[in-house]
Amino acid sequence: MKKTLFLFSIATIMLASCSQKFDERTWIRINQTGYYPEATKIAVFITKGDAEIKQFSICDSASGKILKSYDNIRQTGEWSVFKHTARLNFSDFTDKGTYYISANNIKSGYFRTGDNIYDGASDFLLRYMRQQRCGFNPYINEKCHQNDGFIIYHPTMEGKMIDVTGGWHDAADQLQYVTTSANAVYTMLLAYQHNPEVWTDEYDALGLQGANGIPDILDEAKWGMDWLVKMNPQKNMMFAQIADDRDHKGFRIPSHDSVDYGKGANIRPVYYVTGEPQGLFKHKNKAKGVSSVAGKFASAFALGSRILKPYYPEYSENIAKKAIDAYEYGILKPGATPTAPGTAPYHYEEENYVDDMELAAAELAIVTGNAKYIDEAANYGKQEPVIPWILNDTARHYQWYPFVNTGHYRVAESGNENHKTEFVKYMKEAIDIIAERAKHNPFNVGIPFIWCSNNYVAAMLTHIELYKKLSGDNSYDELESSLLDWLFGCNPWGTSMICGLPAWGDTPEDVHAIYNNLMNGKIDGGLIDGPVRASIFNSLQGVEMNDADEYAEMQPVDKFVYHDDHGDFSTNEPTMDGVGFLTYYLSTIEKRGRK
Repeated sequence: MKKTLFLFSIATIMLASCSQKFDERTWIRINQTGYYPEATKIAVFITKGDAEIKQFSICDSASGKILKSYDNIRQTGEWSVFKHTARLNFSDFTDKGTYYISANNIKSGYFRTGDNIYDGASDFLLRYMRQQRCGFNPYINEKCHQNDGFIIYHPTMEGKMIDVTGGWHDAADQLQYVTTSANAVYTMLLAYQHNPEVWTDEYDALGLQGANGIPDILDEAKWGMDWLVKMNPQKNMMFAQIADDRDHKGFRIPSHDSVDYGKGANIRPVYYVTGEPQGLFKHKNKAKGVSSVAGKFASAFALGSRILKPYYPEYSENIAKKAIDAYEYGILKPGATPTAPGTAPYHYEEENYVDDMELAAAELAIVTGNAKYIDEAANYGKQEPVIPWILNDTARHYQWYPFVNTGHYRVAESGNENHKTEFVKYMKEAIDIIAERAKHNPFNVGIPFIWCSNNYVAAMLTHIELYKKLSGDNSYDELESSLLDWLFGCNPWGTSMICGLPAWGDTPEDVHAIYNNLMNGKIDGGLIDGPVRASIFNSLQGVEMNDADEYAEMQPVDKFVYHDDHGDFSTNEPTMDGVGFLTYYLSTIEKRGRK
């Protein structure tokens, strides 16, 4: 948690009147980054004391002058350890400046209103993606994992070497997965396609400072795409991951990785996709086919062939062909390939695949101009109208992945009005379920608080935005703003969930990551996993608290917990795919301000 220093001169603070002085265990939570002038603006009041809030005021940060007072407060009652909670709506306050909210002896942190509050936020996320690069890492300016890797699970090539150097390390560990990497590549490409004007060019293809005439988001997506090409070197030959949980030997600088997988240090196994259960040690996955991996390859290749064509025409033709081959392989062996576990049970337990094949088919329809792919995409989409994590309000770890089905959007925008009506309906149904669940907590956040809950928040924000593009329906603006605000501090702990953003805010510092623990470096742009149910935190092997819980006073322990502690990898570990998810929505709202 960052102890924030504000560059403001605070004069005498004039506080709004209230009938009863609040308990000091009272907080007003806001979006620390701020609000667009015309946006929905709702702060959240929480207290462990006995007094309800009756009135609040917007005050100028410098003078303390009360600018506007409100009594339109929606009481949301007792919730978790808090005796009283309320939502404070000040959406009609449109002045530009820096302010805080006050209610008797309690005041919020500072926030801004203006048109430029998210400027640069999208590019800020790429700092983390560059930090996670494998092969050559620009953060430490060193090469790593140059010997990846030796093949396992292939019927005739067992033990042979193949060049699969590149891509991104998944999180604080140095494993690499097609599952998460292909999704990150696709999402970053989509972020550029829909919001090209927000991305700058300040880094080259290696991730080093210096413009190269290509937007940095595309340099990053291309870095991941190059690795995907290596992991799918020829037709019907796919690899799913590099390394396994033997990697989990503590924090290590990637260029000095000493883990021995049986062939000497720094020579890692590469898992061939078989469509059958895999796992070298105590635990195995439940693979039943190749479609989840093949579909992800195909959608990333197909979209990449369009977006990268102006910069890499021959490369784009090649990956367009690979997209068709990958999709056809997915049809040949239907089913999902989860990642492979090892000595511990934890792995990405993906079991659905129709969403991946739906998106792949929809993208191929655009690339090839062949309408048959849209019909095939629609047939896949009808098999899973709503992603099961939304229906069930829970999931095993990455059980239904990706957490947003962009295929529904692509089918709906294809020009077939019948498809549009049906698939927009599916998307609305999903939002309605989340909106109904959101009513049960004062923060209006209805996602399941399971491992990587912040990724689910980013996914739902993306889902809502894609739905709005198709429907023009703005009736979910409050839900959307609540999810966004949650990520930037309107939560029980009052902290942003993105390392270093905003720069003046309270953001995660003691995160479960390599460079801050070994080099005292910053993990700028990392989206941490986010709060989980206490039962999850208490059940995970290896989770520990290294320091006292600085949030103990405000932990909603019967609901979920979050710790800014590097020992808690369940809530405080940034992940590459989470940041990839967020590039789409954050670039969307940055563009909104520029308009």
